[in-house]
Amino acid sequence: MIVAGDFRNGVTFELDNNIFQVVEFQHVKPGKGAAFVRTRLKNIVTGATVERTFNPTDKMPKAHIERKDMQYLYNDGDLYYFMDVESYEQLPINKSAIGNALDLVKENNVVRILSHKGNVFGIEPPTFVELEVTQTDPGFKGDTATGATKPATVETGAVIKVPLFVNTGDVIRIDTRTNEYMERVNK
Repeated sequence: MIVAGDFRNGVTFELDNNIFQVVEFQHVKPGKGAAFVRTRLKNIVTGATVERTFNPTDKMPKAHIERKDMQYLYNDGDLYYFMDVESYEQLPINKSAIGNALDLVKENNVVRILSHKGNVFGIEPPTFVELEVTQTDPGFKGDTATGATKPATVETGAVIKVPLFVNTGDVIRIDTRTNEYMERVNK
């Protein structure tokens, strides 16, 4: 059990048959009346965020999230196949549980599978990936306005915004948390 007074960012717990993760918390002690804990919670299954207040003595059962590194093998229609890097077992996961988390992940990359009581609810791709640009419009000399970007398709099929100097065939580093261009990689 976890007490609301012990909430910290990242803590997961069960509430109303759902699993929530604390995104933000604030202990409030008004001049008059009892103290309370104001929180912003994220439902880890649906991704929805809610704001809720708790009495600091409220108790909730702590939820244990299993995180396991697995290698992304391939997809077959709506099923994506992953392999446990230790036991070599293959695990098929439905597209609805993944969402767009694999937009920037190539086959054979290692990702982190998130599950609760054996039910997979999400995937964490590597923080940074290096992908080749397969299609983008050429940048023209003189098109050097500060911060100007253009769309580029990378080898996984995802489209991201890149600076004008990036050309087809360049390998670029992308931050998967924000889907933003980071830098060009010399290979």
